[in-house]
This record gives sequence, C-alpha cells and structure tokens, in this order.
Amino acid sequence: MTSQTIDAYIAEQDSEIRPVLVKVREIIGSAIPDASEKMSYGIPTWWAGRNIIHFSAAKKHLGLYPGPKAIAAFQDQLAEYDQSKGTIRFPLNSPIPYELIADISRWCLENYRK
Repeated sequence: MTSQTIDAYIAEQDSEIRPVLVKVREIIGSAIPDASEKMSYGIPTWWAGRNIIHFSAAKKHLGLYPGPKAIAAFQDQLAEYDQSKGTIRFPLNSPIPYELIADISRWCLENYRK
C-alpha cells in the first residue's frame, strides 16, 4: 500500500530507521523551507514548481534522490557512498551525513526550482 502522507510513510518503516527518517525530514525542511512537502513516487518529496529532492527507507540504507546533476556537483563529498543515476545510498551502519544532505537540498532548490 502506498502511503498518503510523509507521517504515514515514516510510521510504516522499521523502528530502527524511523529516527533517521524523522531527522532527514527535519534537515531537508529546515534547509529548504520555501519548498513544500508531498508524497511523489510513493516517497517523501520536496516540491517548488517541480520535484526538488526525495528520500526513502531501505533495509540497509537511506536513499536520497537529488538527481544526477546534484550528484555530479557533490562528487568529492559523495565518493565514499554507493551511487547510481540520481541516487545516493547512505548506509545505516555508518553516521548519516546530515549537513551534507542539507547542503545538497539547498543546491537542488537553487538549481531545480521553477
């Protein structure tokens, strides 16, 4: 079943990752307060005329979806993390780089908003 709200999405995840998701939501929301929250593609999303950035929960990682241009812009800081086109995977068995997530979020808003 697809969650209708970000609160419901977080509540449906494993208890181990819920605090990470709450923190990531707070970090992104604080970094880009001009963007609005919504669910898109079944995951938490920030929107400002178009989708800006998304995140999701997985068994062993936090997925962040800033798009390939953002990944290229932050390549040096992201070198240690698994990536694919438009996706960064932050392993849950390591500290989550919250400040980097905030920086990426701000970059995405500046570069993607309409």
